[in-house]
Amino acid sequence: MAQSLEALARRTTSMQGIRSVVHTMKTLSVINAAPYEHAARAIEAYHETVLNGMHAFLSQSAKVNTGLVQEAAQVVVVFGSDHGLCGNYNEVIAAHVAPFIQSDLAGQGTLLCIGAQMVDALTDKGLTIDACFLPPASVDGIGRLANLLTQRLDQIRAENTKHEIAVTLAYSARVSGGGWAPKIAPLLPLNPALVAELQAKPWASRSVPSFSMPPGELFMALIRKHLFASLFRAAAEALVTENAARLALMQQAEQSVDDRLDALKSEMRNLRQSEITTELLDVIIGFEALKKPRRPAPNPSE
Repeated sequence: MAQSLEALARRTTSMQGIRSVVHTMKTLSVINAAPYEHAARAIEAYHETVLNGMHAFLSQSAKVNTGLVQEAAQVVVVFGSDHGLCGNYNEVIAAHVAPFIQSDLAGQGTLLCIGAQMVDALTDKGLTIDACFLPPASVDGIGRLANLLTQRLDQIRAENTKHEIAVTLAYSARVSGGGWAPKIAPLLPLNPALVAELQAKPWASRSVPSFSMPPGELFMALIRKHLFASLFRAAAEALVTENAARLALMQQAEQSVDDRLDALKSEMRNLRQSEITTELLDVIIGFEALKKPRRPAPNPSE
């Protein structure tokens, strides 16, 4: 259906406004991802300090049993988004974690979720959410979220008769090529390979580590710090990949808008050329009509 030049101009103006919004969202995604990426790197250094503390403790302690107790309370923490414009980010993570919960955990255990949109995605998979936490709105909020999750895990552990919990994290992690992929990472109990490595690793110092706290309390304090650092890193990683997903989506949208703008501009040029051609033809036809000699009017007396 043919459109007027004025209608095409209005559509072009509207599309340029949409492109401005998409470009702004694209820029915000890049800006927002940077602080979370710095936070993820910072918590790695803190976590390394915690692991050094574990190394010092284990180098001076007897063998630690990290085996999973049969009656341990199973807890799965799923990190999602509470904001839009990131495509199927939450749905991909939900589709990845749902078979693990339904098969490996037989649908049992406690399911903690970060983000209201992730709650909807997991509910669509037939899963029941035990608690939902708001995702961080800034870098400062990552520590708040990690503290809330740590407190909730302490509460679940205290309510379990054996006072043991098995924690699994499900979040999105960066992969090579600038993309992201859902990841399921067991957190507690400690990986026996990690404990064996720390115990076998020689202490590279002439100063022998010593501690005054009871060994059990010190080890639990180190576990709590390890738990906090792992939750903090998972939250930061999830926020980085969320903004990466939003950036990729905005790049696709920007390309689509640019293609549509090019099509509208081409259509406007063709329509303008058609109108100019029509006007020129009208002028030529009028000019040719003026060039024809007029017949003399008949004389009534003849």
